[in-house]
Amino acid sequence: MNKLAISGQVILLDELRYTPAGLPLLSFVISHVSEAEEAGLKRKVVCEIKAVVIGELAKVNIQLGTTLRALGFLAKRSAKSTQLVLHIKHLELI
Repeated sequence: MNKLAISGQVILLDELRYTPAGLPLLSFVISHVSEAEEAGLKRKVVCEIKAVVIGELAKVNIQLGTTLRALGFLAKRSAKSTQLVLHIKHLELI
C-alpha cells in the first residue's frame, strides 16, 4: 500500500497551471517539523517534501505559509526521475 499523511507549512508555491488535458495543477513544498518516538527514544523530525495537487482540489486557496494536512501517495516526479513527489488526494487547511 502506498499512502502518506503529513502536516506542515507551505514554504514554496508555484503558480497554478494546467495539464495538457486541461486539469488544474498546483505544485508546492511542505515543511514538516514534529517529534517521534523511535526505539524508545524521542527523535526530532524535520523534512521537506514536494507535493502536487491535480484537479479541482488544486483550486483551494493555498498560499505561502499556509498550514495544512495532506493525504495522498508517493510517485516518481517523471518516468526518468528518481525524485519522489506526494500526490495529494485529500487536503485540509489548518
